[in-house]
Amino acid sequence: MRKVNVDLGPASYEIRVGSCLLERAGLWMKQAGYGGRAVIITDKTVRDLHAAPLDRGLRQAGFDVTTLAVPPGESQKTLDSAARLYGQLAKVYAERTTPVFALGGGVVGDLAGFVAATYLRGLPLVQVPTTLLAQVDSSVGGKTAVDLGEMKNMVGSFYQPRLVIADTDTLRTLPKAELVNGLAEVIKHAAIRSRPFFDFLEKNLPLVLELDEKILQAMVVDNVRIKAEVVGKDEKETGLREILNFGHTVGHAVEAVTGFRLRHGEGVAIGMVAAAKLSSRLGYLAEDDAARLEDLIGRAGLPVRLPDVNKLAVVEAMRHDKKVRRDRVRFVLLRSLGHAFVTDGVDPDVVEEVLRGWV
Repeated sequence: MRKVNVDLGPASYEIRVGSCLLERAGLWMKQAGYGGRAVIITDKTVRDLHAAPLDRGLRQAGFDVTTLAVPPGESQKTLDSAARLYGQLAKVYAERTTPVFALGGGVVGDLAGFVAATYLRGLPLVQVPTTLLAQVDSSVGGKTAVDLGEMKNMVGSFYQPRLVIADTDTLRTLPKAELVNGLAEVIKHAAIRSRPFFDFLEKNLPLVLELDEKILQAMVVDNVRIKAEVVGKDEKETGLREILNFGHTVGHAVEAVTGFRLRHGEGVAIGMVAAAKLSSRLGYLAEDDAARLEDLIGRAGLPVRLPDVNKLAVVEAMRHDKKVRRDRVRFVLLRSLGHAFVTDGVDPDVVEEVLRGWV
């Protein structure tokens, strides 16, 4: 097992990465001073795959465990779902010291995190991500949210977990498409912050796709170190942390315009290629670096072409982006691989031009 610390002063916590970790969660929480009730919030698919060892370890550590399972899918990330979970927490007499274990992918992490952040003004939260996307991105940094109609993550809060447990064994149960989905965020972190990590991914991508344990753990650890460092410097996304949205401005807009038929990683992949093309068009990024990024995204099995959508609708959807300030869309662009920056000085006509010229 390897540990990465997220340094946030009194709100600091560890990310623990390795295999066979689920059953150890109960002992770790007992050692941290928790006891009594514990609640696992998961979805029905993940419950059947991974809840047993987590439940067993908690019970062996003396916890009275309740598992609450929602149907899988983005459609569950709503205020209505949160309200149903509030009611179930009330029925089992959850207290302010009752830890909530968010067992699952990004949807479960966001929903359970939001519920933990708001029920009784905050319950201890443990993120237990079971997808690559969640392990490398959504479980780290304290963002919790639900969707508002077609607008993703519009109602939420920053609420840091007490612990993140990334058991890489859970990745072996993922469909190939979900593994690839998570690689988009891995590539994103390399592109914005670490050329050496980008080089590592270019070299080792075949082993990652084969789920080589040593390479997989090294990748997750290196990735969360990047995110932990950024979050530690800017917890509430008022400055540096905005670079973590690389690929998300166009990506979220494409997701919305397609009715969320794309996986999040697919949207981010498309958004990263768009951002790289925009960076090159504006004279910031060398075409060779843009080509390397597009090649790595394609080799990972992610889309590098814009789907057949209304380009104006994509530009309009960007106006609902959470990063909009004073009606100006903020873009994360690249000066080179490993060096990102944020700007609100991009002309929407140039964005549309790049989208229309994308073949």
